[in-house]
Amino acid sequence: MSDNNEVSILHDLIAGGIAGSASVVVGHPMDTIKVRMQTGTSSALSGGFRSLFKGMAAPLSSATAVNAIIFASYGSSTRIWEDVFENGNHSSTAEASTLKAFTCGSIAGTVQAFIICPMEHIKCRLQVQSQLYKGPTDACTQIIKNHGLCRGLYRGMGVTLWRETPAFGAYFATYDSIKARVETILEDKNDHHPIPTHGHAWAASALAGGISGAFTWAIIYPFDVIKSRIQTSPLERNLQKGMWTVGSDLVKKHGWQYMFRGLGVTLVRAFPVNAIIFPVYEFTLMQLGDGKLNMNLNFSNKYAEQSSKQGKTLEL
Repeated sequence: MSDNNEVSILHDLIAGGIAGSASVVVGHPMDTIKVRMQTGTSSALSGGFRSLFKGMAAPLSSATAVNAIIFASYGSSTRIWEDVFENGNHSSTAEASTLKAFTCGSIAGTVQAFIICPMEHIKCRLQVQSQLYKGPTDACTQIIKNHGLCRGLYRGMGVTLWRETPAFGAYFATYDSIKARVETILEDKNDHHPIPTHGHAWAASALAGGISGAFTWAIIYPFDVIKSRIQTSPLERNLQKGMWTVGSDLVKKHGWQYMFRGLGVTLVRAFPVNAIIFPVYEFTLMQLGDGKLNMNLNFSNKYAEQSSKQGKTLEL
């Protein structure tokens, strides 16, 4: 811990990793249903309830690293932005705050796309073609051995970038905007207690996270449909197709509605998954700071000055 209790990249790494692991456990069964609906390889509930957890080992084992990198990238980008454009001053207009969140979120999305692409490739193949592989390690080994790294393991990298970069920009920008609005409502309803309580902070975080996650999925979902198709299609080089070709073929064959197939279950999954990420992330930061960490998040910054004037320690 630093003396000034500022959030560091280490805090972001630890808190992000723990939050990501929690989200995988909550969301994987519905993700399996989504992939099966997108690819049409089997009925959504075939194999019983336990089959919905197929392929979870890969995302669960990688969730710590992936979400640690997301939050570390976003946190680091935000701190650099504030140093360069705000001279270290956290206060800014709503428009400037949204631009900062979108830009830094897009950077985080781009960084993690390079890590998540091979992981999701293996996950998708295990979800629909598990009989071909003994597990994640065997799938990874066979794909690299037979098809190489770029055209094999990193199959679908282009569409992954198209999905992740704008998605995370919109994700963090929407989260900040909604959370700020919820904070204002909570403040108006609690005039006698202007300092946020644990429940208020986590309720605002959960609601903003759930809504922003569902909203983001709704706007970028067609890219996810294309990605699932590409990452479950034959890996032979002569049978591979590009992102635009796959998308065009799907629309011609099934109509534009097909590009949103499985969206319902995705939105149902997105809300609880993203509703748990931010509260767990913020709770972990609080524990790392022994309950006194002045987190670089809108909810904390909004009340930091007010709490200091009242001689109180800001604790979420």
